Amino acid sequence: MPTARTRAQSAAALAGLLVAALTAAPAAADPTDRHRPAPPHVVGTGTVPAYSYAEAIRESVWVETRTDSDGDGVRDRVAVDVVRPREAAAAGVRVPAIMEASPYYLCCGRGNEGERKAYDAAGVITKVPLFYDNYFVPRGYAFVAVDLAGTARSIGCQDVGGPVEVGSARAVVDWLNGRARGYTADGRPVDAGWSTGRVGMIGKSWDGSVANGVAATGVPGLATIVPVSAISSWYDYMRYQGTLVSPDYPGWLHSDVSSRPEEACASMLARLRADSAEQTGDYNGFWAQRDYRPSADRVRASVLVAHGLNDLNVTTNQFARWWQELAERGVPRKLWLSQAGHQDPFDVRRAEWVATLHRWFDYWLQGLPNGVMAEPRVDLETAPGRWTTQRDWPAPGTRDVRVRLGVGDGVTGTLGGRGARPGQQRAYVDEWLTEEMLVAEPHTATAGRLVFLSGRLDTALRISGSPSVRLRIRVDRPTTQLTARLVDYGTAERSWFGAVRTLDTESCWGASTEADDACYRDTEEVTDVTDHAVLARGWLDAAHHASLRFTTPLRPDRWYTVTVPLNAYDAVVPAGHVLGLVLGQSDPEFTMADDRDATVRVDLGRSELILPVAGRSGLPAVDVAPMVVTAPAAPSTTGSARVERERQRP
Repeated sequence: MPTARTRAQSAAALAGLLVAALTAAPAAADPTDRHRPAPPHVVGTGTVPAYSYAEAIRESVWVETRTDSDGDGVRDRVAVDVVRPREAAAAGVRVPAIMEASPYYLCCGRGNEGERKAYDAAGVITKVPLFYDNYFVPRGYAFVAVDLAGTARSIGCQDVGGPVEVGSARAVVDWLNGRARGYTADGRPVDAGWSTGRVGMIGKSWDGSVANGVAATGVPGLATIVPVSAISSWYDYMRYQGTLVSPDYPGWLHSDVSSRPEEACASMLARLRADSAEQTGDYNGFWAQRDYRPSADRVRASVLVAHGLNDLNVTTNQFARWWQELAERGVPRKLWLSQAGHQDPFDVRRAEWVATLHRWFDYWLQGLPNGVMAEPRVDLETAPGRWTTQRDWPAPGTRDVRVRLGVGDGVTGTLGGRGARPGQQRAYVDEWLTEEMLVAEPHTATAGRLVFLSGRLDTALRISGSPSVRLRIRVDRPTTQLTARLVDYGTAERSWFGAVRTLDTESCWGASTEADDACYRDTEEVTDVTDHAVLARGWLDAAHHASLRFTTPLRPDRWYTVTVPLNAYDAVVPAGHVLGLVLGQSDPEFTMADDRDATVRVDLGRSELILPVAGRSGLPAVDVAPMVVTAPAAPSTTGSARVERERQRP
């Protein structure tokens, strides 16, 4: 079986042959003729701005999908706004398409500055959000901005990550390859004869989630996707291991982005509410339709993933589990991990991100052998403003270290060392605690939590991957929420919850017109010197410990072994710091748990932290937890409570 390295070498060897094929007109001679002149936008192994952005062709097309989601007896049609180089069309040079499919183009805006589409009096697109059209159209690309079914100018009903939504975007890939019908506003058929058929999808958050979903259909012609802070399983976005994140979440999102009259999509809205199993939190067929990971074996596209390690909206397990599925199937891929939260890399490391996108699309859409696939697979921000590269993720050489829980001094337990004997127990009761109240002042006895601390680290500890906590518990209620936090105790300058600050200066990325400029306000990461930071978080509805597909109520006279998975992370905990594990129950800032007031007993001797550690370092042996002092707990400092409606859009 060929390795990823040999696949990349083979792709590079063929890339020169692909240039002519991807840019030639339909009636061109043999596309493998290496002597055929390169089009004006190709110089060497890269594309250059050879075409006028101001004079670009701007047009709207309505593409017919395979569904009738509003039940009116007519197939849905989705609105597609296209910007493409006029000179290339005049010369018969076909171009590939960069495509973003979004529900947000008119309702909510895109990017840090909330840009929306704009049209002239004749309904012709004059402004497309973000810089992609400004930058790439002069370089020999078309940019295609798709209104998902039921949003903006499209017909149909939004089904929030489901087959209607994904199918509406897939239909546009089909149209770009001559397999679907397109129409002008007045009903005249229109094709995409200008297209090479090679498509790259990009998008942040919901938009990137659509790219994941379309790739998972295996649609021919989709050459690459760039999902940024994107969802790979909508269940994991709206249910944290069986725990409800927010009530009526699918219904709220549908209504938030829908452009259709309420009565037109009443049936769809009712199905979203009835089929999502809110009363049980179970993973069922509804969620399986919105889980793209099992279909990773159908992915034909390469994948450039970008995610923020401190993203509290689309949590890091979304990229980590998708990445793992793609890796197991040998999908060509690359990864950017920043210290950001729910941010676009354009607002974190702008120049480097644009350069990476340029080379990525040139390689996968234009077929130019620029060596991007021969470089290290992962770009990683290890601390604010400090970047490195590595050949894969998790970090090569990472191993799972099983860390025992110890009794400690009776208030604060220990991580590492001999650990507790089987049967040695600690109990805690459910209390309303914010995250800061949960993790601050670890030596203070606080109802509602158990704290375990390592010894002070002799050497730096690299954590890379997805931790988990295996607990042996007895609960006096049929269920309760179980939560876990992995905490770095020690003073350092850190990213402030992944936030960025918008500055007064701006920079420009591509050509501009009076209606659509390519200039955006600069940003910088927000940092703060703090005495501790939460690295990873995990949640579990205890009644789902056996399966997410059904509940198993707990009996008060029985002990159960449960695993609480924590979100993926990558961090170096410096020497001298202390690693902490904090267990809690209900979590008011992040979830909505109706099952309250339980008492949980933990058999420490049969419980452990499973920690993905890179290199040979580990936790020092400790019998009594070292003294750790933090600033007093504030009522809430995250500013990210997921129960706030306005912060729930992916």
